[in-house]
Parts: sequence; C-alpha cells; structure tokens
Amino acid sequence: MFGFLKSRLFWAQGLCILLLCLAGCEYSSDGPMKPSSSNLKFERDGFFQWASLDSNKAIHLATDTLYVNLSGIWSFSNCALQSIDMDYEKQDSILWISPTIKIRATEEECPSPFSRPDTVLKLVLDKELLSGIGQINVRDDRDSTKDTIRVRHGFFEIDTFLVYMDSSFANPRNYPLRTKETRNKKPTASVLAVLDSLVPRKLYWRTMKSSCTNRVDMCDDVVADTLFPASWNVTDTNLVPVRLACADTNLVYCINSKWKDDSTALGKLQERPDTIWYSNTYYVEKIPQCATFDGFFSVSVDAGSTAKFIRRMFVPDEDDIFCGPASTKDMMFYSMLGKIVTDSDSVKVVDKLLDAWENAQVAPDTLISKD
Repeated sequence: MFGFLKSRLFWAQGLCILLLCLAGCEYSSDGPMKPSSSNLKFERDGFFQWASLDSNKAIHLATDTLYVNLSGIWSFSNCALQSIDMDYEKQDSILWISPTIKIRATEEECPSPFSRPDTVLKLVLDKELLSGIGQINVRDDRDSTKDTIRVRHGFFEIDTFLVYMDSSFANPRNYPLRTKETRNKKPTASVLAVLDSLVPRKLYWRTMKSSCTNRVDMCDDVVADTLFPASWNVTDTNLVPVRLACADTNLVYCINSKWKDDSTALGKLQERPDTIWYSNTYYVEKIPQCATFDGFFSVSVDAGSTAKFIRRMFVPDEDDIFCGPASTKDMMFYSMLGKIVTDSDSVKVVDKLLDAWENAQVAPDTLISKD
C-alpha cells in the first residue's frame, strides 16, 4: 500500500513540472529568459590570480616601459569590467603596485565568461615616483607579493675594441700573459691568458712489427723508423708500427700503401709521460664604479690574430642603489666561456685573476709584416 502511494506521488510531481514548462512556452512572443533580473545593479572590486612584471630587458631602467601581466582576472563578465586601476605606494626603496579590478554589473544582457584569461598593461612611471626606488613589487588584493623586478638608474654605452694577440699566446708556458692596456696612446681593454692547472699522466704503448709486402728499391743500409701517432688513446695501449726505412732518405724502401702491420709481433710495454694543460682566457676592462655588462660579443680570440670585442655596458647614476654584478667595483673580468667572473663564498677567484693580471708578462702588440 505504501509503495503504491509513493509511485502516485512521483508521477504527480513529474506532471506538475511538465505543466510549468508548457506554461513558460505558452506564448511565442515571450522570447529567451533574461540572464539577470531587471533591478540588478551593483558595483564592487574583482580580483586576479597571477601577476608578473617584465621590461623585456636584462636590466630594467627607471625610464623603461614596464609591462604588468595579469592572469585569471575575475570581473563577473566582460560587460561588467569597468577599469583596472593601478595604485602605487613607496616604502623605503621599494615601490608597491596594487592593481584593482573595478566592476559594475547591470541588467544588460552579456552572455560572456566570468573572467578574462590575460591582460597586459604598459606603464611608463614618473621619474619622481621612481626616485630612490631600486625594486618594484606587484601585489594582489590580499597583499600577497606576486612578482618583483629590480630597477636601475643610469644609461647604456656600446664600445668596440680591437686587440691584437701576439703568437706568444699559443704557448701556455708563457702564461700568465696579457696584452697592453693602451693602443695608439688610448686606453683600451686587455686580454689575459692564465694557466689554471697542470695534470700529469702516463700513456702506454707497444711497438708493432710492420713489413713491406712490395719492395720498390733496394737500400744499401736500412734503419728502424718508429711511427708515433699524432694522438694518443688514454684508455688503452697504443700500438706503434716500427718499419725499416732507407738510411739514405733519397732512396725509397717501400711505398706507404704496401706496409702490413703484424699485431702478434709486439714489443714490451712502455710508458710515455704526458701533461694536460688547463688554461683560460679573459677579457679585462676597467669600468666605472658599480657598472656591469648587459651584453658581450667576441670574434677571433686566437693567437696571432686581432680579436674583436663588442660590449654593452650599463653605467649607473650616482643615486643608483645597486652595484654590479662585476668582478670588482671598478674592474671586469669576463671569461671567454661566456660569463662574468665573480667571487663565491668558498672560492676567491677574482683576487687570483687580479694578481695574475698585475704580474703577467705584457705581450708585444706590433704586427711585423713583410713588404
């Protein structure tokens, strides 16, 4: 009995829902339902989820355009977004940027998503606003820091240096070696080559008998000729052929293509001492105090050639609060491996390079050519 009443109640509810749906579509002139009521009207602040700062440059100058990228903006709808206001607050040397999403919703029909995925704002901040500022932070409506960018006050200068590297740079036994600081009585950059370390090692080899299969000419006297390889295998024993050659070098004993090596006829194991030379080359320049490189390019840094260096340097103003990065406050050592040399907490590299530069032999800078 209870199940029968429950079933009838279910069908009655379904019938009521169907009648309501038919009533809603009774007149063809009704049109679609409005997305909001006629008295809907409110103003409030929206919010964003992510923010980032960028100037598209490695060093952001105070005069550069600053790009603020806001992502995940909630503005109720596209029609409701009124504006994005930027509020600024200075705290010591930090400028805080607080974007505010202003929304205003009405009964206007706007079937749109509830958020704008990305918005990029371009800011050119006043010089007075950035006076004494070394860092810009962007935060959300909950005072949470989203991103940070360092601000520098100064200008860039680009210079090209041509430095002749004498052929003595090809021999690491001459290191430390550097070029002159002046050329044609004008100050210029210099190149410093230093020997970092020497690692002794041993190479192993055996002689291997080599016979001529087609003798071209008879020699009155022959001598043994050991053909040492141009390069040595470090991980294995090197086999070195031993041939008979004419004592008189004007005679031919055997042509090169007719020699046959016999790997079963080997001599005793022998050792060949060797040394690995580890060296580095640096571009050295005296710079304005607290300056740094923003770009660096080099061509033909080889012994016996004229090296070309193009560098873009940032020169700070007197009121800039940051320094470097540089090797020292007024000197730059730039490794040809592609990085500025700075000291770490555990290794004092700059002091060693500075000492090597001051005590290095100065190579000749005059290229002697024949007429």
